[in-house]
Amino acid sequence: MSACVRREPFGTLPGGEAVEAFALANAGGMEVRVTGYGGTILSVCVPDRHGVMGDVVLGYDTLAEYVAGDAYFGALIGRCANRIARGRFTLDGREHVLPVNDGPNHLHGGPLGFHKVLWTVSVFPADEGCGVRLAYTSADGEQGYPGELRARVTYTLTDADELVVDYLAEADRPTPAKLTQHTYWNLSANPARDVLAHELALQADAITPVDPTLIPTGELAPVEGTAFDFRRPTPIGARIGWSDEQLARAGGYDHNFVLRGGGGPLAVAAHVRDPGSGRTLTVLTTEPGMQFYSGNFLDGTTRGKGGQPHGYRSGLCLEPQGFPDSPNHPSFPSVILRPGEELRSRTVYRFRVE
Repeated sequence: MSACVRREPFGTLPGGEAVEAFALANAGGMEVRVTGYGGTILSVCVPDRHGVMGDVVLGYDTLAEYVAGDAYFGALIGRCANRIARGRFTLDGREHVLPVNDGPNHLHGGPLGFHKVLWTVSVFPADEGCGVRLAYTSADGEQGYPGELRARVTYTLTDADELVVDYLAEADRPTPAKLTQHTYWNLSANPARDVLAHELALQADAITPVDPTLIPTGELAPVEGTAFDFRRPTPIGARIGWSDEQLARAGGYDHNFVLRGGGGPLAVAAHVRDPGSGRTLTVLTTEPGMQFYSGNFLDGTTRGKGGQPHGYRSGLCLEPQGFPDSPNHPSFPSVILRPGEELRSRTVYRFRVE
């Protein structure tokens, strides 16, 4: 086992399966804890400008809370991230029906998507870096999706204070495949604070606007002059209260931003800064879109680590991925994976202080 990975018991699932947590540590003292249940990132501890370590991830203390929860805290998302309208899509002339779990729509792979399964975890040999590999095979017909999908995800912590997430998937039949990570970030490391003072920059000139059920209309709407213009660093709360139909439909930000470059080589997509702590997070990705979610549905009714309520907008999500409802929009970048092809994607979370 790599010397920089510590494994520890994390609990037992209702079916009796034992679940472990894996703590990755680098030379600078940064630590990331993950577990095979849902491929979940449990914590990310990084220093502030005074060198004080803090956990910048929302979540729970126990496995039982993750099993019972439905907010996707820290989870891997699949088989197809985000929403699919009415839980239906047509592929090669055949309609497929998926379970609906978000009003009339299918969300994040369904109620028993990749966030609710137990992934097989293996630890890197020391010479490959500090990390873990997760593997899961989704059976043909699981949550309504066609074909068997073999997914592999790698979490690597580098000594440059970067968490690198690599995705790989293959299928034996054509199927939608779109994986992402659903961690809620609060760079203050104090979940009692909201994230409205966090300054966000997104490398995006347009969004995909949504209908009243948060399904894309198919348009690409320029961000210039709107509440969605984060081309320069802007506090998340600066325009979240504007009178805007799109903000009203989502209760804030819950939209796909069309990234410059359109899913090419690894490039900077987002930058977040917490002025109070000095912590910054830069997100690089090979994906064409970034779902920015401002924690609008967190309402304090669930409690997280240390019993702290998950308060309104106490975390933000930056989810690199293909566009929402892509199987129903031929003009969007395709997320269809066919036999003989590989889905390969990389996202890097880079931490610094200012």
